[in-house]
Amino acid sequence: MRLIEAEQLEDIALGAVVLGTGGGGDPYIGKLLSQRAIERNGPVRLIDVDELDDDALVACSAGMGAPTVMVEKIAAGTEIVEAFKALQDYLGKPIYATMSAEAGGDNSTGPFQVAAALGIPCVDGDLMGRAFPEIQMVTPTLYGISATPMAIADEKGNNSILNTIDNKWTETLSRNMTIEMGCTSKIALFVMTGKQAKEAIVRGTITYIEQIGRALRAAHAEHRNPIETVRDVTNGFIIWRGKIVDLNRRTETGFARGTALIEGLGEFEGRTLLIDFQNEFLIAREGDRALATTPDLITILDSESGHAITTESLRYGFRVAVLGMPCDPRWRTPGGLELAGPRYFGYDVDYVPIEERAEQ
Repeated sequence: MRLIEAEQLEDIALGAVVLGTGGGGDPYIGKLLSQRAIERNGPVRLIDVDELDDDALVACSAGMGAPTVMVEKIAAGTEIVEAFKALQDYLGKPIYATMSAEAGGDNSTGPFQVAAALGIPCVDGDLMGRAFPEIQMVTPTLYGISATPMAIADEKGNNSILNTIDNKWTETLSRNMTIEMGCTSKIALFVMTGKQAKEAIVRGTITYIEQIGRALRAAHAEHRNPIETVRDVTNGFIIWRGKIVDLNRRTETGFARGTALIEGLGEFEGRTLLIDFQNEFLIAREGDRALATTPDLITILDSESGHAITTESLRYGFRVAVLGMPCDPRWRTPGGLELAGPRYFGYDVDYVPIEERAEQ
């Protein structure tokens, strides 16, 4: 166990965008809300999952919707706590701790607001080791753990409890509710016992993203190459350098969907890379050749600062580096690929680990 103070959320937010692969929401507002909650209520206890009693309950706190809407439709600031309280009331028993659903932007800082407001610990882990666009795309699904009962709340004060037959139905129904709520909502879900969490979650995520953020900040202070710093700390591969020359982005079916075309610079001069996204970056292709695909991580970094760029923040003319990173090994199993591999998203491409693609 260690205490997380408000200032530590700076590094956590910075690193979260790297693993967020373009999604998870811009961390800025969520970071501020969580920092304010910590300043009002005291630091948050960040605990290892092994510190949970086997019968203690833990549930995720997260945001849902299109990141392009989240930056314009600012949260009231109470939704994520209200969703968690509604879930706890429905269960009729206390939830001992909360945690992140994914290692992405706002969804990595939001649980600290809940933990500070309710005086409960936050577990050092998440359910993906990255960000994915749909609720069922989590490691607990591979272990037969249900997303429901799930609470969903909006900024107007509406909230509801969902119970579904499987996690894909949770995604379908809650996505439609989120669209009616204005394309953003806050949710509490994946109630697990400590015993289940010890087996099913991705461990150490918060510590890892804090390490990424701290390394990037140190690179700036010491005038080191921030791109190489991020690559080194994530064991990633630089698959492209260039300039964004075209951007097609739309809010559709509750997601930010689109493509980014990147014209090569330096060693990539005269070539172009196309990246598709559905909240998160899914596939990077040069012509018919895939350079990286989901479930491995694809992140676009600003070529000067090394800061990761979310899908809603992409702009024409940005000079960028594209980083590919290996995913949690469970995503490379047949079950993991069925949930979040390239063919799930409609790409006629076989998954090849980024380590092997980088050598081609």
